[in-house]
Amino acid sequence: MKKIIHIDMDAYFASIEIRENPSLKGKCVIVGGLPDSRGVVATCSYEARKYGIHSGMSSYQAWKLCPQAVFVPGHFKLYKEISEQIRAIFHQYTDLVEPMSLDEAYLDVTENKLNEPDAVKIARLIKQDIWNTTQLTCSAGVSYNKFLAKIASELQKPDSLSVITPENTREILFSLPIEKFYGIGKVTAARMKKMGIKNGEDLYNQDLSFLISNFGKAGVYYYQVVRGIDDRKVITEFEPKTVSCENTFEKDLDDINDILAELEKLIERLINRLAFHGIMGKNIFIKIKYDNFEVITRSCPLPEPTADRAILYEYAEKLLLSNWDHSRKIRLLGVGVGKLDLERPEKEEQLEIPI
Repeated sequence: MKKIIHIDMDAYFASIEIRENPSLKGKCVIVGGLPDSRGVVATCSYEARKYGIHSGMSSYQAWKLCPQAVFVPGHFKLYKEISEQIRAIFHQYTDLVEPMSLDEAYLDVTENKLNEPDAVKIARLIKQDIWNTTQLTCSAGVSYNKFLAKIASELQKPDSLSVITPENTREILFSLPIEKFYGIGKVTAARMKKMGIKNGEDLYNQDLSFLISNFGKAGVYYYQVVRGIDDRKVITEFEPKTVSCENTFEKDLDDINDILAELEKLIERLINRLAFHGIMGKNIFIKIKYDNFEVITRSCPLPEPTADRAILYEYAEKLLLSNWDHSRKIRLLGVGVGKLDLERPEKEEQLEIPI
């Protein structure tokens, strides 16, 4: 049986800003654009989350929810440096490390450098090492596959260590709200609730044919994970050919201002993913899914390899405006880059408002 640890830093960007400026401790800290800009929230402290603020929300909306919040710009270079320190800690225990972002990774410690059979003990040591090195807390999940380790790390955030074993898998998953299942987004969760699927137990009671007929290939995934089945390996290296992100809207959009606002949020997410991989794009593409589920993709070259927010937004906006059928509503919007240049510019200091 595999021994997998999922490490997730607690409110990573906000926690670093608070560490750098202790006067922010206990306050509603929002990392992202200013309220009077077109920026969005990259992340926020747990105090701010109590007001319903979350990543991807417009900074103006966040300010309306919490006028007393302190807005600070993102300092991506610092976040990257600390992420590298944390990753070095992981490699003290195992070389089977799969980073998912700057603040999140899976570790396979089935066989490890300490020859330690207890994965929970290793997770506890990693948490302490991260604190000693960075003065930042993280949440750890320990289980026998990646899906369950991810679920475990989310159970008692922040600064937690949770374990899911074969013996308690059903109990935990059955009581878990459907929107808490990793891989089930807001739109799918809302759709499931309309079908009466409100938690893991409800999902477990659906047969495979029903899930496939309603959710396609994803139905197989839902059927398996609610039974604690996940055979994915921890992948240590990969070279992406494209980097992209997309969003399915709860309500189909046909207002150009709403659509452009969503495009801007996607660009913010995209630049963080590019920076995480240390790459730039040579062309850009958009993906549009209309309300009848028809999908189109359009692309164009960029003037030079870039990860610059303004350039990416400019060309994505041109693609969108020239290819969107204005008489139709949009169900999903995506944006990405391809033909990647794996060399980062040495002069780049930071990227603002990473997501």
